[in-house]
Amino acid sequence: MSLSGKTAIITGSNSGIGLGVARELAKAGADVVLNSFTDRDEDHALAAEISNETGTNARYIKADMSKGDECRALIEKAGACDILVNNAGIQHVAPIDQFPVDKWDAIIAINMNSAYHTMAAALPMMRKAGWGRIVNIASAHGLTASPFKAAYIAAKHGVVGMTKTVALETAQEPITCNAICPGYVLTPLVEAQIPNTMKEYNMSREDVVKNVLLERQPSKEFATVEQLGGTTIFLCSDAAAQITGTTISVDGGWTAL
Repeated sequence: MSLSGKTAIITGSNSGIGLGVARELAKAGADVVLNSFTDRDEDHALAAEISNETGTNARYIKADMSKGDECRALIEKAGACDILVNNAGIQHVAPIDQFPVDKWDAIIAINMNSAYHTMAAALPMMRKAGWGRIVNIASAHGLTASPFKAAYIAAKHGVVGMTKTVALETAQEPITCNAICPGYVLTPLVEAQIPNTMKEYNMSREDVVKNVLLERQPSKEFATVEQLGGTTIFLCSDAAAQITGTTISVDGGWTAL
């Protein structure tokens, strides 16, 4: 499908899943807005690289997703938002009685509250344009739980709930709102964890991947950022016009357990 003429804003997209999704959307013809909380030369260089590779207009706009006013300003600065991909997220692991309050607040703000602010700002633009697609990158942890991740799981469950509500509020409009729930995805952040985990467990890379990182992922394979980008493009297609308010799991069978 061609997304030519559409503008896609992807939060938290100067690396990992967000960057992968942005690249796939640009390949499909969308103009893309990359985002993170930094404002480095390399951030803007990523946008220029995508423009050169795809012939689309790719830009980078700094906005701190922990701050509601900056979330809304991101949408306004972009000037248009036909496709909104809420991807920004952070993680911290600790028992709930030892969970640092500042980490809890930051995870809820970045992983969940930011989606509220960006959707609230983007919907008027979508209504004016007469078309819109919202894709919230939730997680397998938006549908199930693990110990020591209370804030992340609360936030991702909240994103799934907001997705359903926004879908109902826009059900009679040409706007859809869905969530993608990835399992483990091989991103630079995950890749960087593997050597230390190998040392900790005295395991080979293959054993660490299959028996530690992918313990709960039945396929024993990582999802890829390209697969998540392809799923996003599908949700933007005419074939998905009646798919709204639901989740699509890209988790190798995790939530089937």
